[in-house]
Amino acid sequence: MTESSYRSLPSVDSLLQSEEVTALVRDFSHDAVMIVAREVLEKARETVKNTGNAPTTDTMISEIVARADSSWGDWPKPVVNATGVVLHTNLGRAPLNAGVAAAAAASASAYSDLEFDLSSGKRGSRNAHISELISQVCGAEAGIAVNNNASAVLLTLAAITSANSTNKEVIVSRGEAVEIGGGFRIPDVMRQSGATLVEVGTTNRTYVSDYEAAITPNTVAILKVHPSNFVVEGFTHVPGLADLVEIGKRHNVPVINDLGSGCLIDTRKYGLDQEPQAQSSVSDGAALTLFSGDKLLGGPQAGLIAGQKKWIDLVSKHPLARAVRIDKITLSAIAATLISYLRGAHEEEIPVWNMISMSESSIAHRAELWRREAGIGQVERARSAIGGGSLPGQTLPTFVLTIEPIGSVDRFAEYLRQAPIVVVARIENDRVLLDPRTVLVSQDDAVIEAIKFAVAQSSK
Repeated sequence: MTESSYRSLPSVDSLLQSEEVTALVRDFSHDAVMIVAREVLEKARETVKNTGNAPTTDTMISEIVARADSSWGDWPKPVVNATGVVLHTNLGRAPLNAGVAAAAAASASAYSDLEFDLSSGKRGSRNAHISELISQVCGAEAGIAVNNNASAVLLTLAAITSANSTNKEVIVSRGEAVEIGGGFRIPDVMRQSGATLVEVGTTNRTYVSDYEAAITPNTVAILKVHPSNFVVEGFTHVPGLADLVEIGKRHNVPVINDLGSGCLIDTRKYGLDQEPQAQSSVSDGAALTLFSGDKLLGGPQAGLIAGQKKWIDLVSKHPLARAVRIDKITLSAIAATLISYLRGAHEEEIPVWNMISMSESSIAHRAELWRREAGIGQVERARSAIGGGSLPGQTLPTFVLTIEPIGSVDRFAEYLRQAPIVVVARIENDRVLLDPRTVLVSQDDAVIEAIKFAVAQSSK
């Protein structure tokens, strides 16, 4: 049986001569397609070896086409986020609005004045324009954008410690020596920057006096880290930023405030706990305030640093600044995002804030539309999450379309992901939930069609 199964396998040449694979060869290189065909054939031989059965030629051809589409098609592929998690890390966090995306596309598809002064006709600075925007939004003297907030922390600490030949100590509360995800830990990045970590206080309680007692002639900075992806409750205490700034002034030590996610809006307006705002950090006197661009700011991945000009100048001139500098496409997107805040149009123009501010009645109406058009499910109350390492544990009231499919719930969710326009849902209590809060209004028809597709596939 096994020998005959091996003999039934097609050759690479015969696979390449099939109509579907020939079409791939026309679009891509012959060698690239041949490599995929050989991999599929090798996998088929392993199948024969392990099971004694050979896949059909049609199955192998389909696998070649599927692999080519997966590897050579557009990526990342757009999906509809119906999970109810606004900042879904696995789905790319904050989506950009059309205007911001258009600004990024315009920057990418033509030459620009990225580092060219149009008035003088001479070399300019790529940071000048974004510095002005960051300053205007945050009330700071200057600013700089780098490729993410982890880079902002690393660069800031490296710049401040390298400015001192012997003094390297940076004070941080033991409760703020956190891991923010992906194994990125504040103590580790401090060591990489050349800083000497000085922990004060305890995990749950740190006082002003702990910082005061830790300051020595070797202290170059006080670092405050906002635990943006977890909450410690109960018997806790941390000094306010203003208190740390006062200590810093007395000892001529700058205070660096790492906000993590970062926010420009008072989140209490939406029934959420207050998230520290970058403007407040600047006004409270932090020498440098660090925060992300792709979380609650609602823009592309970036790390923004706002603060006093002398410290921004120090940071921007450090050699590491070039290694973590931001590209023109992202700079364009960040600039367009910040302008939405300057116009006071963030709720309308920035998808993250449009989702967070969406009324319950609007969400309920859309969920009912899905139910009526798809002909399946029930509309029920639920909760949406903020996600993305922002406002941990905070949720918003919502309405969802719940579906109890015939057969496997996991399989139904898989069919949604196989629809012509991919829809990602969440599963709770053996039911599939689809939350309109995180679905763009323009995607409603795609959700309805994906549900119909999943129902059809489930009934086969």
